[in-house]
Amino acid sequence: MEKNTLDLPPVAKAYNNVDRNAFIFGWNPQAELWNGRLAAIGFMAYLVWDIAGVSFLRDVLPIIK
Repeated sequence: MEKNTLDLPPVAKAYNNVDRNAFIFGWNPQAELWNGRLAAIGFMAYLVWDIAGVSFLRDVLPIIK
């Protein structure tokens, strides 16, 4: 029996044709996705920076104490 390509699962039927990955300004569900992605990129950039030997925390903590 061939499966009809128009028979979509319930999740796909609920999809409202808005791109989840599009950058939309303001308070919306996509903002949480972008916030998480940019936070992960920033965290990884800091780790690479720290592994390279230039540590922001090592430079700033002695000044604070």
